[in-house]
Amino acid sequence: MIDIHCHILPGVDDGSADMKESLNMARKAVEAGITHLFATPHHLNERYVNVKDNIIDHVFELNECLQQEDIPLTIHPGQEIRIHRELFVSLEKGEVLTLDNRGKYLLLELPSGYVPTYTQEVVYELLLKGITPIVVHPERNRELIENHNLLFEMVQEGALTQLTSSSIIGLFGKNIKSFSKKIIEHNLAHFIASDAHNIGSRGFSLEEAYFTITKTYGVDRTLYFKENAELLIQGHSPSGEKLLPFKKKFLGIF
Repeated sequence: MIDIHCHILPGVDDGSADMKESLNMARKAVEAGITHLFATPHHLNERYVNVKDNIIDHVFELNECLQQEDIPLTIHPGQEIRIHRELFVSLEKGEVLTLDNRGKYLLLELPSGYVPTYTQEVVYELLLKGITPIVVHPERNRELIENHNLLFEMVQEGALTQLTSSSIIGLFGKNIKSFSKKIIEHNLAHFIASDAHNIGSRGFSLEEAYFTITKTYGVDRTLYFKENAELLIQGHSPSGEKLLPFKKKFLGIF
């Protein structure tokens, strides 16, 4: 399996604290059936700054350690960048890292409580530059939970989305699990990833999430998500399905 979102790099954000923990996370990832994993540390989320060149250096070092420890896992470079007005300034400075440094796909994080008014503009401008934003864990954004159509509009514009495996299996609560199901059922989800931060409460639950998806929607839906991750890592465009709009609210309930 391929995991496109993980905080495995040592000592750079709220994920792995040191190389020992990173190696333990790598072992757990392998046990969970993961062969390729994108290291995507937080960038400009008001707590951490992880620019492109530093991430690439850390990924190289971690891959060397994995080889020395004979752990069959390949780490790919990435970045989880918080949406902000100066994103394109950071891009021009060479601080922004697309997945595998291919210049095609970028993990874009929204604040947890709201959707900035300029979000559609950022999505549009990124697409104009040939970069497709992958909006990470939209199911955990409070405003999107209240107004599903904002997510529909982002995907309709051309953004992709990535759901977190822990959300699908209910570790973030019933509301987030329910919204995750709605996102899948309306064909607004393109990837499933672990967003693992450690080997405990924020670990690798990708296999369990895929089992849940297969049980609920059938194996074809699971294969769709797995194949999209494979296409992405090969440098190809992931596939999408016809979007299904949300029904209008009636008495404040979807």
